[in-house]
Amino acid sequence: MQRITQEQIRDSNRHMIYMHIYNGRKNVLQQNISHTLKMSRPTLTNHLAAMEKDGLIFRNEAEQHRRKPVMWSASADYKIAVGVEIVRRGVKIIAIDLYGNPLKCVKFLTDYENTESYYEAISKRVKDFIMSLDVKDACTKILGIGFALQGLVSEDGSTVIYGEILKCTGLKIDVFTRWLDYPCRFIHEPDGAALSELWVSPELDNAVYLSMSEHLGGALISHRKILNGQHRHTATFEHITAKPDGEMCYCGKRGCFETVCSKVALLRGEDPDEFFGQVRSGEREALKRWQEFLWYLGRIIAHMHLVIDTKYILGGHLAPYFTEDDVNVLYDYVKKRTPFIEDNDYILLSKMPSHNITIGAALPYIMSFLENV
Repeated sequence: MQRITQEQIRDSNRHMIYMHIYNGRKNVLQQNISHTLKMSRPTLTNHLAAMEKDGLIFRNEAEQHRRKPVMWSASADYKIAVGVEIVRRGVKIIAIDLYGNPLKCVKFLTDYENTESYYEAISKRVKDFIMSLDVKDACTKILGIGFALQGLVSEDGSTVIYGEILKCTGLKIDVFTRWLDYPCRFIHEPDGAALSELWVSPELDNAVYLSMSEHLGGALISHRKILNGQHRHTATFEHITAKPDGEMCYCGKRGCFETVCSKVALLRGEDPDEFFGQVRSGEREALKRWQEFLWYLGRIIAHMHLVIDTKYILGGHLAPYFTEDDVNVLYDYVKKRTPFIEDNDYILLSKMPSHNITIGAALPYIMSFLENV
């Protein structure tokens, strides 16, 4: 049996104390920490003093019954992570603190190119963005940079293993690390969006996440983990055939659900606010296209729901435009394709439709820090 060392006990206690303060968010009473963790006052005091010196936590004092009890809060900006979302026509960069709160976000238009000059230019934009945060000792404070893109990536996030949309299959993360002195990794867009959903939904355990952004995608959540499968393409239902004689998909096959249920397929380059304004006002052509979109989306959910009986979360760029009536229409379409009588309790709208992909690209670094602090 392996003997537990004093150092391991110390690290374990420190982690428990920090997470108790972190989960309390702010103003956690010192006496409550001691009582909850069943830790002696001298041990607790020593750990708190060390973490305060490191900058992990800070103390507050508040008047209460003529006394000033010591309260502790976690320093949200002790570490920062950066997320970068790369699409065909633009880039978004965001910085988040240890609670996942956005500190700053910038977007700019630029055409994607699989060239060294493109990656150098994007890396310079990222470095300028980090400089604009006015972060002292950025080399140690920035945990890492996640690059979300429309492609399947290897388990270690180092390689794009299928990138037909951007024509970047085989791309290595060193196209960025040669310019950036921070840990970097790729993440599949829907996985990033699903991570954001998990972050804001502590009660969420199992679900299928449907990312309806520029392109259609999905993620399978099991016991709060994203399952990618043996070949890293679990939940790529966008390539299930919807119309055998339909439009050509970027994968080279005709009629995939991508060709009828993506933002590109629905809007055809139109502004989403204008399009949905027409839908809600009953404009005939826009309403017809939206009803067709919902019909095909209902088919996806119906087929998937027969295989995986779980919750289905509607996310991505189109999620904010859904109404309760739209969700009820989806339920009606699903019920017509299933023999089971079920309550309307499994199709949910995303709790985090804004910046979900970009924040999700940064979150793995925050999560890793919290697990190992």
